[in-house]
Amino acid sequence: MAKKRYAQVGLGGRARMYYKAIATTYNETAELVGLCDINRTRLEYANDVLDKEFGYKKLPMYGADEFEKMIEETKPDVVIVTSIDRTHHRYIIKAMEMGCDVISEKPMTVDAVKCQEIIDCIQRTGKNLRVTFNYRYAPHNTKIRELVMNDTIGKITQVHFEWMLNTSHGADYFRRWHRDKRNSGGLLVHKSTHHFDLVNFWLGTYPKRVFALGDLKFYGRENAEERGVTKFYSRVHGQKNAEGDPFALVMEGNENLESLYLKAEGDDGYIRDQSVFGDNISIEDTMNVLVQYASGAQMSYSLNAYSPWEGFRVSFTGTKGRIELEVIEAVYVNAGGDSKNEGVIKGKKITVYPMFGDAYNVEIPEGKGGHGGGDDVLLNDLFGVPAEDPYKRAASYVDGAMSILTGISANKSIAGGMPVDVMSLVDLPGYRKL
Repeated sequence: MAKKRYAQVGLGGRARMYYKAIATTYNETAELVGLCDINRTRLEYANDVLDKEFGYKKLPMYGADEFEKMIEETKPDVVIVTSIDRTHHRYIIKAMEMGCDVISEKPMTVDAVKCQEIIDCIQRTGKNLRVTFNYRYAPHNTKIRELVMNDTIGKITQVHFEWMLNTSHGADYFRRWHRDKRNSGGLLVHKSTHHFDLVNFWLGTYPKRVFALGDLKFYGRENAEERGVTKFYSRVHGQKNAEGDPFALVMEGNENLESLYLKAEGDDGYIRDQSVFGDNISIEDTMNVLVQYASGAQMSYSLNAYSPWEGFRVSFTGTKGRIELEVIEAVYVNAGGDSKNEGVIKGKKITVYPMFGDAYNVEIPEGKGGHGGGDDVLLNDLFGVPAEDPYKRAASYVDGAMSILTGISANKSIAGGMPVDVMSLVDLPGYRKL
């Protein structure tokens, strides 16, 4: 079987999981042929990692202005997009127009206009877009899908979903480019796309109407001043006021953070270790969302980015009973270590409460590695020989669109104070009936 050829654009913290998989586990079915990034230092670092850590060939390197040249010269079958969120649509569209299929890191994009541009391009070119929702593949999340499919609690009428990001992982979004909503769409798009996709996946439905509230309640300089903080700094590196701050990210001594960011600052000016209590933060850290689904189900959802612990609780109420899932995740900072440690599970429990009868716990298969064991299964689905999947976990561009449209609708609702009809935002052929 001929190897499928892949090129990758965007070589920050999320990139390694993909190029490592191709260079090692899936070397017989996949081949990496080119790398592209706006930052030359990160390009060279990725090539060094491929060479020295994984024993892979060094690859041609291209700047962001050479993306089309990379496709012309390396002739990939598929382009992997792991760049900053607001640029996803640009690379997705250009790659498809040049004849490539695409794998995009979540979120697919950050607003409705860019989403429509991607939809139109897919309709125009007929190319395939996969969105990498690794949480679908985690054994506990797949088990919920199985229970719902098997009519364990009948028709789902209500979902209550709360996700806690702790003061390590949650704070990290306020140090990085994500703190500018123009880059990330805010956490209701960048992070909650995972969670909204899970509900779509679990229930087999899509969002219809959204109402939301959100604000910056903890991070940012004004909030810190109100709590009595008087010592401030713009970034950690080289600033005395950062010493001893538990929210400070120290890059010195961490090879990955130094190589990807500290040593790369001269190329593009990107600062990785900004203060979470600085100015110019335009995303929320406290969010509450109500969603009505096409199936008739309703959801109340909350996201908090300064919780003492990391994980989530979700409950499903149906016509025959109730299911509750609780998951506790380990602490992780993006690019601060091996990606297999991201979203590692410390504890999990699924309990079924029949309408009439005794409650019981459901056995959950063990998964290893990042995102609750979902990463390895996803990577095999992308680059290996996937098995037949009764749960249909592979996410299409429609799934990618429907997950971000919940968050985009929530952003519009926060801004305008009114509910938002999801399908008023885009024209998605075949889904106008929702």
